[in-house]
Formats: sequence, C-alpha cells, structure tokens
Amino acid sequence: MMRTLNKYNSSKYCLCLLLAFVCGCRSFSDPESTLSSPSGPAQSKAEQVAAYEDLAVLTEALLLVKRYYVEESEYTDLVYSAISGMLQDLDPNSVFLAPKSLQSLSDSTNGKFVGIGVNVESGTKGVKVIAPLKDSPALKAGIKSGDTITSVNGNSLKGVSLGAAVEKMRGEKGSSIKVTVERADGAEEQVELVRADIKLACVESCKMLDHKIGYLRLKNFTTTTVDEVKSSLKKLVNEGAQKLIFDLRDNPGGILSAAIGVSDMFLDKGSVIVTLKSRTSEEPEKKYTSGRRGYKQVDMPMAILVNNGSASASEVMAGALLDNNRATLVGQRTYGKASVQSVVKMSLRPECAVKLTTGYYYTPNGALIHGKGIEPDEEVLMTLANQRLIKRHYMREVYRVPSPEDEPSDKLDDKQLKRAIAVLCQKED
Repeated sequence: MMRTLNKYNSSKYCLCLLLAFVCGCRSFSDPESTLSSPSGPAQSKAEQVAAYEDLAVLTEALLLVKRYYVEESEYTDLVYSAISGMLQDLDPNSVFLAPKSLQSLSDSTNGKFVGIGVNVESGTKGVKVIAPLKDSPALKAGIKSGDTITSVNGNSLKGVSLGAAVEKMRGEKGSSIKVTVERADGAEEQVELVRADIKLACVESCKMLDHKIGYLRLKNFTTTTVDEVKSSLKKLVNEGAQKLIFDLRDNPGGILSAAIGVSDMFLDKGSVIVTLKSRTSEEPEKKYTSGRRGYKQVDMPMAILVNNGSASASEVMAGALLDNNRATLVGQRTYGKASVQSVVKMSLRPECAVKLTTGYYYTPNGALIHGKGIEPDEEVLMTLANQRLIKRHYMREVYRVPSPEDEPSDKLDDKQLKRAIAVLCQKED
C-alpha cells in the first residue's frame, strides 16, 4: 500500500543545509600526493544554480528517509551510506572509508594489523587455515594448517565472504575472541584467543634453487617492501646467486612507491618505470624514472613469474622490467588492475576518507595496463586448483608449517617455475 506524504516545508531548507556543507569544504591531501579542487574553467551562475539544485535533491532524500522510514536511522549512517553508494557506482575500487575502514587500510599499507594471525582462504564451512603466522595468538593456541574456523564469537562463518570473515577476526588489541575450529579429522574445538599486533612480511620466500639461481617471492607492496627486498637480495648474492627468479604470482599490489623502489634496483639511471596519467591540471602526465637510489643489480639475468592474480603494483613492476628488457615474464596474463587510488581525507571529518580512482598507469612503452593486463613472454597455463596448491605451499614454507597429510609436497608441480628456470639456464653465464 502506498500513500502520499507532505514533504518538508520547501527545497529552500535543503539548500540551506547544503550550502552550509559545501562552503565548509576545502583542499585535502593523501599519503602519496596532493590533490586540490578541480581547476577547470569557472562555472557560470546558471551552472552553479543547477549544481546546487541537483545536490539539494540528495539532501531532500536524506531528510525524507530520516523522517518517514519505518525504522529510526541516524543522520551519520544515512550520509555514510549515501557516499558509499555514490562511489560504488563509479568503479569497484572507489570506496568510502569510515574511521574503522580507514585505520584498517593504514595498518595493511604499513604491513601490520591487530588480530589472531592466520592466513586463510574460503572454505565450504567457514575459512580454511593455510598457515598460522609466526608468534601469533593462533599459533600459540594450537590452530594448525588445514583447520577450518567455522564461527567467531558464536556467529557462523558459513556463506560469509572471505573479507567479512577476516574483519570479524580483527579487533582491538588485547580483546578476547572465541572461535570454533574444525580439525582435519572432523573434530570440533572451542578456542579462546587474545588479539595482538600482527606484523606481515612482504617477502614470502627467499632461497637458492641451485648454486646460481636465487628465488624471491613477494606477497605484496607495503612501506617495508623495499627494505625487505634489499636485504633478501643481498642474502641471495652472498649465497652465490648470479640469476634471479622474482615471483609476483597472486601479488595483489599495494603502494606505488614500493613498486618503484623495487623496480629501481634493477634498472639503469634514467630508465622509465611507469607513467601516470590523470585529470589533475598541475601534472596530467607524470613519468617515474630510475635514479641512483640504494642497492642495484642492473646486470643480473631475471625471470618474473606472473599470473591472473598479479595486479596493480605487481603489474607496474612487471611492465617496467619487461619494457626495459631487464626480465623475461613467465606464466599467465596479469589481472589488469592498474588504476590509481588516492586516499583523500575529508576536511570536515578527518577520521573519514574517500579512496578515489584518480588516474591510470602506463608501461614505459606507453601501453595501458588497466583492463588489459600484461602478456608474458613465456605463457605457461596452470589450473586454478594447482595455483591454490602452490600458494598454500609457499605460505607454509615461509612460516615453517608442515603441509597437512592430504596435501603432500610431492604433489606440487610448479610448471611455471620450471619454465622460468629453463629460461634462465638458456641465458649465457
């Protein structure tokens, strides 16, 4: 049944609220770059009036929901929901960051978070534990690789998305959490843990494959990545590495400065690493080039492993070394996510921010990565099941966790790694 309701007195009231908000806005900045208000041609008076009228519609809708919706709603919740909906309609990578989400993003960028310390993947009954992290509450409580966490504080995780399940396991440092753990043999156990600071390593594996070839697997790109890679490279060189396999498979990316810093280690001064194109009038096209920064390995023959899980900063690095003829790419076409997300704090509510797509990355040869990905020199296809098996193997390897009995290491058949080794063996010593 529908009925007509009298609206608030007039749209003038909405405009008053709106103007008070708009006039309070000012410039803001994010961790990587400074963004200012668009500096295009000045708007005519008619255009300004039209803009205010359109914005007044949003304000009026908010007021109507607040007054007439069957359940009571807070203005803050309504405003945050409106902003979220607006950004979601732009693209999947533009999001509104309420205080908790903004803090979570900051922690992950810095390679840390507060939780119980488990690497997990989606499972049929909840989330399946790939490996507990070193010195984590989960490891100390006896949670093992192959276990399934089926509930958190009595709330079932069956059918819950992986991201939502992970969020439920995170919380305030020192807070308690009860999880139901189903062991590999089907037995269930209630486990109580205390959340703690968890530090994540970017380098997931660093080892010699033989007396000449070093192997380095990178999980993501954070503020600690450059230093970790530098230390790992020095270790491999000291152990006799003359060639290198860099594994970027299933690396979802991270911050641009880390991808540039790692790429710089392998490129001569002046080599273009990546080009950023955006709508900012100050610098619509910006080239990032290699300099004399830090540790260099410009002559070491390299192969880079990529797959459809290699995205963002991974694609920036892969494209830089491919186009500068510094590495052979082996594996599968990359994901194709190379848009720039700027985290812009809101001046009226600095504990909130918008993560907004502000540009696209191009390889040194001018190829657009976003939506296309990067094609490897040597294509080696693998099934999704085998990719997951390999991912689990390396996670367990770095945390020194044995594989469950149903996943013996001799089942591992990494054809992409084998091809990369063959490629490097063909290169002259």
